Amino acid sequence: MTRVVAITNQKGGVGKTTTSINVAAAIAEHGRRVLLIDLDPQGNATMGSGASGAERGLYDVLLGETEAQSAITKAGCGLDVLAAQADLSGAELELAQAPQREQRLRRALVPLAAHYDHIYIDCPPALSLLTVNALVAADAVLIPMQCEYYALEGLTALLGTIRRVRAQLNPALTIEGLLRTMFDPRNTLALEVSDQLTRHFGGQLFQTIIPRNVRLAEAPSHGMPVIQYDRASRGAQAYLALAAEILAREPPLVAGDLSR
Repeated sequence: MTRVVAITNQKGGVGKTTTSINVAAAIAEHGRRVLLIDLDPQGNATMGSGASGAERGLYDVLLGETEAQSAITKAGCGLDVLAAQADLSGAELELAQAPQREQRLRRALVPLAAHYDHIYIDCPPALSLLTVNALVAADAVLIPMQCEYYALEGLTALLGTIRRVRAQLNPALTIEGLLRTMFDPRNTLALEVSDQLTRHFGGQLFQTIIPRNVRLAEAPSHGMPVIQYDRASRGAQAYLALAAEILAREPPLVAGDLSR
């Protein structure tokens, strides 16, 4: 069955979208059927994966105006993408009074269970109704974070949100792992925070570390994952290693059940 992973952090600028695009692309290279969902109204995952220009997208799906399958776009990099649209930011207002408003994304994804092995959701950098929809739809959460002081405070808030969603809306939600991103080993604070994460989270912390890398910053402007833009770069090699680590540690695919 499909495994759904929400990639989220309530703090912006931590490499969340970069991780969403590149994890999805790297997992697909292993022969898995992968869908990338852009739940961020900024639409960066849509643009960075080369899926811009979609006639229909996530806004139409959440509002019940189209089925998810008919809104999926084939991106230039070979990924399937459920794209963000400019009016996605208005979806929260329109859904505010809707019945089962937190369940819209999960219900929309049920018909896709037979078509994909992995679904990755790029969430907005805020605790919003869109983010809650992602957490309700997901089997697990992947948390990208920089190794800095404010990131630790943001992590505490995010873990609290996950606990509340687990208690009230999705008891099966787990943490896929914490991912250290934009890492500079020359930075003493980054090393100290990394050590703290290792002590406190142990096995929940991915061994793979994503470095600061100019190719990672350049790739989105070309509408492609870094593993396609410059496979030999340190950033690309890190995301390929992360994909291998994810596949090695994930539970069997039958564990994901979108119909729950």
